[in-house]
Amino acid sequence: MNTAKEVVYDESKILTLSSLEHIRLRPGMYIGRLGNGSHPSDGIYILLKEIIDNSIDEFIMGYGKRIDIHIENGIVNIRDFGRGIPLGKVVECVSIINTGAKYNDEVFQFSVGLNGVGTKAVNALSDNFSVTSFREKNQLSAEFKAGELTNTPTTDETNESNGTRISFKPDSNLFPNYSYDLGTIRKQLWNYAYLNRKLTITLNGEKFKSDNGLLDLMHEEVNDSNLYDIVHCQCGNLEMAFTHTEHYGEEYFSYVNGHHTNDGGTHLSAFREGILKGVNQFFNSSFDGPDVRDGIVGAVAIKVQEPVFESQTKNKLGNSDLRTWLMPMVRDTFVDFLYKHPEIADPLKLKIQSNERIRKELSNVKKAARDNAKKSALAIPNLKDCKFHRGDKNGRGDDTTIFITEGVSAGGSMISARDVYTQAVFCLKGKPLNCFGQGKETIYKNLELFNVMKTLGIEDSIDDLRYNKVIIATDADVDGLHIRNLLLTFFLQFYEPLVLHGHIYILETPLFRVRNQKITRYCYNESERDDAFESLRKGTHLEVTRFKGLGEISPKEFGQFIGENMRAIPVGVEHTHEIPDLLNFYMGNNTADRRRYIMENLV
Repeated sequence: MNTAKEVVYDESKILTLSSLEHIRLRPGMYIGRLGNGSHPSDGIYILLKEIIDNSIDEFIMGYGKRIDIHIENGIVNIRDFGRGIPLGKVVECVSIINTGAKYNDEVFQFSVGLNGVGTKAVNALSDNFSVTSFREKNQLSAEFKAGELTNTPTTDETNESNGTRISFKPDSNLFPNYSYDLGTIRKQLWNYAYLNRKLTITLNGEKFKSDNGLLDLMHEEVNDSNLYDIVHCQCGNLEMAFTHTEHYGEEYFSYVNGHHTNDGGTHLSAFREGILKGVNQFFNSSFDGPDVRDGIVGAVAIKVQEPVFESQTKNKLGNSDLRTWLMPMVRDTFVDFLYKHPEIADPLKLKIQSNERIRKELSNVKKAARDNAKKSALAIPNLKDCKFHRGDKNGRGDDTTIFITEGVSAGGSMISARDVYTQAVFCLKGKPLNCFGQGKETIYKNLELFNVMKTLGIEDSIDDLRYNKVIIATDADVDGLHIRNLLLTFFLQFYEPLVLHGHIYILETPLFRVRNQKITRYCYNESERDDAFESLRKGTHLEVTRFKGLGEISPKEFGQFIGENMRAIPVGVEHTHEIPDLLNFYMGNNTADRRRYIMENLV
């Protein structure tokens, strides 16, 4: 007998939400993840970007050479000097979806924001939002709370220059305990500067400006580690730059209409193919793509009238027709550059031939590693896989995570508490090999590291990465920190694009549990423990537990730390050229310097 309460499904259950209500109810559809500002993809940076994009669009159309940004106490103020929103449409342009001039090619030819959603999402997801438009000595201001208009806008005279000023404070309910990381914003603003020559952007008075576009970006990234002079070309709506370094893998920066497409897309695919075609045409050869591109650092920026992005956050371009004109343009531009700069041809060919030789030598090592792995086990040992994987067509790929942890006992609770659909666990057998300074053949000969590569799907190409997030989960003791450093060395030396693209994380788990008869608090440091102790000690019984390792945390407890409230710190590196120095400092022979650093900063 079914005893469940019957729910009546009739006309009264059909709801119609306003546009702003829908944004607040489903913010992820509009800005992706929410977050607290600890990751560059967190929502507060998307809100900032949506407003800046509009100011950039003004510059692209030839209006306004400066954008001033001020951020303090979580409040953002942005002032541009473009044309300003037409005064009679100010309210509609920031509060009614599908309203704006971006649909008009005469007004905005190469715009990032084509859907009329961005500014409205910022408005809807802010505690306070205000906009002022300055046009021809007149101004109009509108103020909002959670997307609702709170004043009666009127037109007044002004001496201000034309443009728009927007101020907002992200909704504290949707973004609790958020904070803007100025380092993350600076990197974002440099991208804008590189892509918009002569534009001046200021952040709290600090200036960002580039005179040489992607060439400046490449010099900043490779910092004299390039094997030959940087190839830099601009032809119509295409600008590209690239060179080779001694690093493994490929690293790209791709842009559409001034927007950084973190996940690439069809323009990046055409760029990579165009480089390959250009090399083979110039050298009259048939080199393979991996040989041509291994070690490359490149950047490509295009302008498209009607860009098609795969989501509102615009991280990946989907225009399928781009290849027909972009690939030949990259190929021909590159070939023309090589004929004009013959001094680049020899070092480029030597690098490609070196890559080809190393690949062929590695192919035998890879085969032996696969044969060895088959002898050890039919399946990857110590892997508890999940159902969905990155790249699946079911829409769950972005949620997939694998935890790499030390030992089966440490992973026991995690395996029991995980989401079996999107979370996998791989348990290391012990400390992995220190591969600092080793050649790539070393990691294929090491069974444990080969199993890590096979688990992640990257033994042949990082394009086959099976999980969106790779989270290193080790104990907060000396052995755990050592294992963490060894794994980071492995990723940074041989798979640095995984780090640079934000796939590698460090899991934070609580060090202490403080509880009385009614309340339990988990604390991640001694300060949080002391605060919890003071807050809860009025209870009749107070217990403080120090977790010595992951294995001491029960599955029920662990579920809280790898679920929605998981603290996972992204591993980040500012620039490609910093990686060798970082590895040398942390894993090299400078023991005295490293000990001194630890004593001064970590104790």
